[in-house]
Amino acid sequence: EPAVELPMEDLDAVLATSFGIFAGLPSREACLIFTAHRAQWIADEQWHPEQRGEFLEDGRYRLRFPYHHSEELVLDICRYGPDVFVEAPVELRKTVADRLKAGAALYCGGIDSE
Repeated sequence: EPAVELPMEDLDAVLATSFGIFAGLPSREACLIFTAHRAQWIADEQWHPEQRGEFLEDGRYRLRFPYHHSEELVLDICRYGPDVFVEAPVELRKTVADRLKAGAALYCGGIDSE
């Protein structure tokens, strides 16, 4: 069948409004706080076209942006380890904390070897 052409605005409304590779309208807003050490680099990064960032009085950096699915976002947050804190939403904070705990358990308890 011939392809159906859609206006770019319609495609962007579904594909470009949430964080990462997952399509769909944003249903949550992530609020991340980066350490003062990491802030200088994060402030120059674009995580999302509609992000809002601000430096806090103590040099930390707060970053807010919409997202729909958390899978890719959790991986991106975890790569910053102790340099980022998920301020909101609580569900995202718990998911990140659980993933970091599971990773730490590998180093603290070891992996069974063959």
